Amino acid sequence: MLWLDSNNGNGKPGTFNNLQLDIVGFLAILGEGSVKANAQVSSLSLFSLLPRLLPAPQALILNTRPESLSPESGKVIGARSGGIRDNVNHIANLLHSKDPLPAYAVRCERITKPHLDDTVTANRFGPLTWLALLGTAMSIALLVLSIVRSDGMALLATILLSLLSSLIGFGSRWTLILMKRQHDRALTPDSVVIKYPRGAFLIIKCEEEISRELYWHPEECHYKVGNTTYRIMSLVGTIMLMFGVICLGNSTLPLQLAFAAAFLILNAAYWVVAALPPQWHWDLNCYKVEREEYEGGERNKSFTLALWKAIAITGTADWVRESQSAPFTDGWKRWLAKAGEEVEKEMEKDDGSGDEVVGEKGKVMKLPTWDASQALTDFLTQNRPGNNV
Repeated sequence: MLWLDSNNGNGKPGTFNNLQLDIVGFLAILGEGSVKANAQVSSLSLFSLLPRLLPAPQALILNTRPESLSPESGKVIGARSGGIRDNVNHIANLLHSKDPLPAYAVRCERITKPHLDDTVTANRFGPLTWLALLGTAMSIALLVLSIVRSDGMALLATILLSLLSSLIGFGSRWTLILMKRQHDRALTPDSVVIKYPRGAFLIIKCEEEISRELYWHPEECHYKVGNTTYRIMSLVGTIMLMFGVICLGNSTLPLQLAFAAAFLILNAAYWVVAALPPQWHWDLNCYKVEREEYEGGERNKSFTLALWKAIAITGTADWVRESQSAPFTDGWKRWLAKAGEEVEKEMEKDDGSGDEVVGEKGKVMKLPTWDASQALTDFLTQNRPGNNV
């Protein structure tokens, strides 16, 4: 069996020097998915400017850069203000998705910001930083090896592919802009409700300044480089990538093996980092999130019980009607009206402060006593044909 051809056409087995690795250039452009997964947050860090070996650098050469961070599924509702948005901002989702809500769950969290001037940044010493340092170490090792073995093509390939990452980093460098309140007008305290597709509700209690930053205005990406300059840099980067791959394909076999090993290690590392929770890549310490426990716990058996608990925590049923978070039948309308009455009666009794009991997790807020499920059954039964005859 012939494993290596001698390239002489005589059918005789070849030696190690006859091994062909021209395809190693393809390894330099593989792994787009894992690189794109954290591309936006990685360009927020200064470590993105380091010259380094980067798998699939073409994934970061874009025609247009995103103007805001990608939102997530969910409806944001102002419990008393009536404001409605059809998605959840990226930063808000990062704060709340550390422990995902199961179906029909209801959770209440209080968010504070000890220092109003602090903002969200990339995690300075997170996994993406170590990836950048690993790529830089690979570049230095290949640069030294190219010089030691006097491989000019490998040296050019290392320089072009390493500087390409710095060029992309400069072109994609940005800062995060969160909307601030422009006026100091007194506002009625309000809660923010997030309704998720699986019938779960998240109630957030926070100041207006925080809700404006996180929920009511999309985050903006302010780039350091203008669009025209960025397009020119993208063109230069594309040319550098093509010439880098050409030089790599014409380097000597030992250097091609070294490049192949480097790209295999980097692709594996980027894949692992892409699988990590996204919160690991952001510094969200400017916000303090505290969970408030309520009677009955978070989990509920049905959407009806979950909706009632969300109404009881917010203290109003108006947001359910405004956001169309419940069916619009006559039975549901009566149920919502009754739910609102039950909450108002409870608030009149305790002035809206709520009662506390001591549970396993510390202080637990009591909710109004009302059989929401049975009440809905009664209202829906009243609407059946023949019941009013």
